[in-house]
Amino acid sequence: MRARIALWAILVILPLLGLWLLLWQPALDIQWEHHPAHFWLVLGAALVTGVLAFATGEAAHRRGDARLFLISLAFLVSAGFLGLHALATPGVLLEGHNAGFEIATPIGLVIASVFSAASSFVEANASLLPAVMRRERVLRGFVLAVIATWAAYSLSGLSPLDQPLPAEVATPPLVVLAGLGVVLYVVAAARYYRVWRQRRRPLPASVITAFVLLTEALITIVFAYNWHATWWEWHLLMLAAFGIVAYTAHRQWREERFSDLYLEETRGRTRDVSVFFADLQGFTSFSERSDQMYVSTMLNEYFEVAVPMIANQYGGEVDKLIGDAIMVTFNTRGDQLDHALRATQAGLALQRETARIVERHPGWPRFRVGVNSGEAMVGLVGAEGGRGYTVIGDAVNLASRLEGQAKVGQVVIGAETYRALPDGTKVQPLGGVQVKGKEAQIEAYVVLDLPLDASSERGDRLRWENPQAQG
Repeated sequence: MRARIALWAILVILPLLGLWLLLWQPALDIQWEHHPAHFWLVLGAALVTGVLAFATGEAAHRRGDARLFLISLAFLVSAGFLGLHALATPGVLLEGHNAGFEIATPIGLVIASVFSAASSFVEANASLLPAVMRRERVLRGFVLAVIATWAAYSLSGLSPLDQPLPAEVATPPLVVLAGLGVVLYVVAAARYYRVWRQRRRPLPASVITAFVLLTEALITIVFAYNWHATWWEWHLLMLAAFGIVAYTAHRQWREERFSDLYLEETRGRTRDVSVFFADLQGFTSFSERSDQMYVSTMLNEYFEVAVPMIANQYGGEVDKLIGDAIMVTFNTRGDQLDHALRATQAGLALQRETARIVERHPGWPRFRVGVNSGEAMVGLVGAEGGRGYTVIGDAVNLASRLEGQAKVGQVVIGAETYRALPDGTKVQPLGGVQVKGKEAQIEAYVVLDLPLDASSERGDRLRWENPQAQG
């Protein structure tokens, strides 16, 4: 391990040694002004960083992870300002030079360093975590507004961006800003070293490497001359920084890619959830007598309707699709006080929408649904190379058993789910039901109807009120 760390240190120091050599021997700092190469290099870095911003933002939203969300903002602001810098290439958007677009990259790097450093401190104050995630849209909108404002001001021709830049890009204000960015990236890298020490995983190591390379990019900017080797060096350092993170995340395709950056409390904790299981009654016999392409067509038609509806209309998270079976979870982030109602509504909607499909395809098997609510462990499960984010516990097992009690077209719920539904819910009691894994009989109900005014916003009626979710 020490040998690897030593090798890593040597590799990340090489860019600074290269910079020192170019400054020591100015004759080596050759000039190469090639506009297409600059455009595609910077645009490629912007696209890679933009993909990272989207992927980390989505993962942060699903898990309610404030650390990863702040990292996604760092990627977003970097991607935006890199895009502006790419457009500064003469002959692309503008015929001449634009000072604002030309210095967009160092400005973006400094702003990104603020979010990077903030992400490394976010776990120090647990009360801030839900506050950050409640302001997801506001913070993301603020970043986009900053990028748009900088672009508009740069194009306006107002002072001081109306003046052409000298060959040496770093003016005194930019030197100060670059120094601030260097300090913040160093702090972020040092604090993420603690995350790596705890988990010894590639992704935290790649993030630390990215912060170090971005630090070196800012240092290089201070000494670079436009279109010289020193100038090209900081462009390459940025591409390498974001490319390393993207490559490492891509390599972890068998597991949840950004899980190694999660805060401890979002990696695994006990939470009140609702779990929804559904499968097709008679699927095995249908498959045996049907062509496999026809079976695949049937499943695709069902799931193309079911998955978006459950996720978008009811906020469910599709945990697994296994053959004809689907497992959906609610309140895994702790922000759905009405999770029992959402799960029940999703079950009824699934039966309603898939019944319409069966009207067009008589003979297709139909779903049966089971829903249960209760306490479960929400977090990462599995060995290295195959870990995923899921829920485990007795509440989950019981949801699966209840699905086995349902008949075609029915939604069967457990007692805890029923107690959390609004007044006026119509059910048919199944009496004491014996299920596998339970010595005593359990209460179960077939849901017949929900009141017309039942809304997924009526969380105050529910039994499971999560204080942290309420902020």
